[in-house]
Amino acid sequence: MRKVAVIGAGTMGNGIAHVFALKGYEVRLVDISTDQLQRAMKTIAQNMDRQINKQIITEKDKESALARIRTFNVLSEGVANADLVVEAATEHLETKLKIFAELDRLTPPSCLLATNTSSISITRIAAATGRADRVIGMHFMNPVPVMKLVEVIRGYATSDSTTQTVMELARQLDKVPVEVNDYPGFVANRILMPMINEAIYALYEGVAGVKEIDTVMKLGTAHPMGPLELADFIGLDVCMAILQVMYEGFGNPKYAPCPLLVNMVTAGHLGRKSGSGFYDYRTGAKEPFVAERFRK
Repeated sequence: MRKVAVIGAGTMGNGIAHVFALKGYEVRLVDISTDQLQRAMKTIAQNMDRQINKQIITEKDKESALARIRTFNVLSEGVANADLVVEAATEHLETKLKIFAELDRLTPPSCLLATNTSSISITRIAAATGRADRVIGMHFMNPVPVMKLVEVIRGYATSDSTTQTVMELARQLDKVPVEVNDYPGFVANRILMPMINEAIYALYEGVAGVKEIDTVMKLGTAHPMGPLELADFIGLDVCMAILQVMYEGFGNPKYAPCPLLVNMVTAGHLGRKSGSGFYDYRTGAKEPFVAERFRK
């Protein structure tokens, strides 16, 4: 397994391409946007520079890795003869179903198809293909070059062979793979998202302010980042989408997104990527942003 195609050149996609290229894999990074591909390559180079400064890799490692990444904005060209495809497109079910149906048609029968989804059913995605036994979840954590965990999610029909191959592949990337089964939210987000949602409810109900909630969790439970700051980092739209998947999947109201979160996403305040969320990032000085009038 030497040829890896990564679908989607956003934050997760460029991070996945980064780690595969550093480990000697031939990487094809695919995105419909040429501008996004250019930004991705710039980001990968900058992140590798950080690794050089920390003496994790050398300048030669960087040059060799970048030379192994080719970019494509045509799916059929990017996935031709791939041994593995890792899809890291937007967290939207219909988009993923369409991509996987195309991948099933365009890739060799031996190719493994993985998705970096953070919550969507692997079984449902696999059903869009004719090779459900070769479809698997490979959920990297953000930022990919730094975080060690990879959730390896088995769909209902995922074979033992596919699972073992992907577990070993993750180890070759110097990651720590953890095998989990296909239920809404898997493990990481099933535990994390209700915590974030409860922190938002604490703000919504006036229990405490943004900084106060984050300070309690950082100093009281040794979290490196408070739940509201973490939500901004993940993206409030992503948090809401994951909660909705769990709410629909389990039919349990405890997973329903807080009304404040819904309002913020609707208003376009998505966290760091939009410039404001629970904090305001536009001035460079991170300050609480949520207006008092939006609280309950």
